[in-house]
Amino acid sequence: MVALIEASHQEIIRNVRDSTAAQYDQCRRILGAMLADFAPEQVRGSDVATIKGAYADRPNMGNRMLSYLRMVFAYAVERGIVDSNPCIGIKRHPEAKRRRYLTDAELRGILAAASENLRPIVTIAYLSGQRIGDVLGIKLAQVTPEGIYFEQQKTGSRVLVAMSADLAGAIKAAKALPRAVQSLYLFSVKRGGRPYSYRTVRDMWETAVARAGVADAHLHDLRAKSLTDAKRQGLDPVALAGHSDARMTARYIRQHDTVVAVPPKLAEF
Repeated sequence: MVALIEASHQEIIRNVRDSTAAQYDQCRRILGAMLADFAPEQVRGSDVATIKGAYADRPNMGNRMLSYLRMVFAYAVERGIVDSNPCIGIKRHPEAKRRRYLTDAELRGILAAASENLRPIVTIAYLSGQRIGDVLGIKLAQVTPEGIYFEQQKTGSRVLVAMSADLAGAIKAAKALPRAVQSLYLFSVKRGGRPYSYRTVRDMWETAVARAGVADAHLHDLRAKSLTDAKRQGLDPVALAGHSDARMTARYIRQHDTVVAVPPKLAEF
């Protein structure tokens, strides 16, 4: 199984985003250890169910493991290594929707604790409302006086996030950081000019979050906060999200927004 997982891994991550590749790499390591004593043809549906059960308290991670293992065995079936995929028929864990909303104070604390390299990434991720993979992939050619042009990796939607004073300041801070002269990217490592990997930025984020003393804050929470705040400020969160259907944005914001209810007045006695 270890050999099969290693052989299929490059095929599985070939056309995925950096963030997804990092998650799959974690699955590769864990599943390799769990199935080290198995040959591919020895793995049964009951074994897959056991793996699923081990993550009953972490359903998101358990489902990611199931998805990855299903792709490993799909690779094996296509190449005649096994006759069937033992993951077929194993149901995913029900997943609770994430309702975490970063408060303004929490975001200020994280920014204050962030490194100089991370701070403009976090700021632009929040201001643009885009997925972190699209933010890390910003090329200098996408930045114009009108704003930043995005073509979303996930949906193909094209969004122009209009220039503002805050956005211009974050772009200026990003360009002021040490960078390879030949780099095409707004955020790039100093050597070679490559864009930052998701894993690198996630590690920087987790360090900043720990320093700020903020609990349960994910890098992806920035998009949720941006869209929710846009709605509260009377802006258009659907346009910012790049969604083709307003109902998609409404469902997304509903997970993070809080209804403000005014209590009745106490009657005079």
